[in-house]
Amino acid sequence: MVSALTLENRRILVTGGASGIGLAGAKIFRALGAEVVLADRDAGMLDAVADGIGAAASVAGDVTSEADCDAMIATVQRVCGGLDALFHSAGVSDNVRSVVETDIDGWQRIFDINVRGTFLICRAAGRVMIPQGHGAIVNISSVVGLGGIPRRPAYSPAKAAVAHMTRNLASEWGHHGIRVNAIAPGYILTPMVDRLVKDGAFDTDRIARRTPMARLGEPEEIANVAAFLLSDMASYMTGAVVPVDGGWTAYGGAGDVQSC
Repeated sequence: MVSALTLENRRILVTGGASGIGLAGAKIFRALGAEVVLADRDAGMLDAVADGIGAAASVAGDVTSEADCDAMIATVQRVCGGLDALFHSAGVSDNVRSVVETDIDGWQRIFDINVRGTFLICRAAGRVMIPQGHGAIVNISSVVGLGGIPRRPAYSPAKAAVAHMTRNLASEWGHHGIRVNAIAPGYILTPMVDRLVKDGAFDTDRIARRTPMARLGEPEEIANVAAFLLSDMASYMTGAVVPVDGGWTAYGGAGDVQSC
């Protein structure tokens, strides 16, 4: 029986690790005893961040590139001697606009990063984890991927695809000793959300009124759940898509929660 949450001696790759949820996860994993390798497209931020948290290594790369994903996994193997877990938080949001205003090339970019990227990095991890007979993966979906939402014609279906891909991988790889779960965050105070607020796409006061807990979440609140899912405390969990959203998906009323 597992008595305490620990990631002692786990070798974990964190994508999107230079900021936001990925960086929060890396910090918590390190505090729980893991060896962490950070990966991100932002090479400029990556090295400084990696040094600051005591990461074993960092590797710049794009998850839409098959070669880059393979290189990320190879770096963990080379530096840490193996791969036990993947926290795949790399992703990108769309611009909030209607379907008829959406450019198809921009739409495709959102799918490439969020869906193609998830497939490629999970496949690369699976090619290592299957022969060794163990591993754990946590992907990042979104509450907007759990139901229809206006003006998110790329991000919402892309994150729905991440959720369903997670279920498919869990079903295929469970008998190999590999667990694959996803977190569906609500509205979290990340640099991506900050950009949408500055662009006037998000009204944080309105979001808070719609959320039963009456606030946006912090990256650490997502990272804590990721740590649990990657640990032995979640040893019988696979194929789950866990909302961490302050009650956003639970609320089914009309208007703001505070008006009830």
